[in-house]
Amino acid sequence: MIFNLVIIGGGPAALTAGIYATRKKLKTLILAKQVGGQTLLAENIENFPGFEKISGKELIEKMRMQNEKYGVEIKEGIEIVTIKKENKDFLIELKNGEKIETKSIIIATGKNPRRLNIPGEKEFAGRGVSFCSTCDAPLFDKKEVAVIGGGNSGLAAALDLANYATKIYILDSLPKMAGDELLIEKLKQDKKVKFIVNAEVKEIKGDKFVESIVYNNKELPVGGIFINIGWIPATEFLKGFVNLNEEGEIIVDSKTNETSIKGVFGAGDVTDVKYKQCVIAAAEGAKAALSAYNYLTSN
Repeated sequence: MIFNLVIIGGGPAALTAGIYATRKKLKTLILAKQVGGQTLLAENIENFPGFEKISGKELIEKMRMQNEKYGVEIKEGIEIVTIKKENKDFLIELKNGEKIETKSIIIATGKNPRRLNIPGEKEFAGRGVSFCSTCDAPLFDKKEVAVIGGGNSGLAAALDLANYATKIYILDSLPKMAGDELLIEKLKQDKKVKFIVNAEVKEIKGDKFVESIVYNNKELPVGGIFINIGWIPATEFLKGFVNLNEEGEIIVDSKTNETSIKGVFGAGDVTDVKYKQCVIAAAEGAKAALSAYNYLTSN
C-alpha cells in the first residue's frame, strides 16, 4: 500500500496535520513514538483557544479521537531508522524492519527537553516540575519556585514567573550567572529573585507534588521547579536527508513549511519556527498538511 501522506510525530502539529489531511481525502498514516509527546507533560494548558483550562493529556486525547473519527490510521511505539527517496515516492524504514511507502511526508517530531537525570525529575513531571514557563507560569501563582539553568532561557523563565511567584530562585551550575547582562540586571532589581551559582542540583523531593529541591547538600523548599537546560530537536534520523540548522532544527519555508526536499514538510517545534507553543505547532501542522495537499495535486 502506498500512502498519500505519512506524518511522523504525535503532538499537536502532527495531530492537526492529520485532521486537515484526511479532510482533503488523503490516505494518511501517523507514525509516533508516543502520541502526545511533550504536551503530555503539561498538567494544565490555559492558553489554547477554546479551552479556559485543559490538561495536556486531555487535549491530546481530543485530537486523537478527532483523527480516528476521520479514519486516520495511527501507529504508536514507532522508531524511524531512515527515510529514502525512491523515484517520486519515499520509503520509510522502521526499527522493527517494516517499510512504508508514501508520496509525501510531514515531520512533526518535536523537541525533547534536556534532562537533569536526577531522582524526582521524572516522577514529578507535570506535578510541579515544568519545562515551559510560558505555558505553566500562571499555575504557580503565589508559590515559591526554582528555575534550574542559567543563560537567556533560564532568565526568560524567571521573567515569566515574576508576575506570579512570590519567590524565585535561579540556580546555575556555573560560578557566574550566564546570559544577557540586561536580563540579569533587570532580575536583580526584583527583590523576589535570588541567584544561586555553583549549584549542583541532586534531587527533587515531594509527596503528591514538588515540595523541595536538594542542591550542594542543601534542601530548598519550593512549590515548583522549571528546568531550562536546553531542548534537543528529535531529528537524529534526518541527518543527511533534509537540511538542518546549527541547533538541529529542520529548516522550512515559512510560507509552505516545505523542507529542502520536495514533498517533505516540517511542522511544530522540530522546525526553525521562532516560537515554540502548542497553538503555534497546531497551526503549523495545518499549514504543512495544506501544502502537502497542494504538492500532491500539482504532481
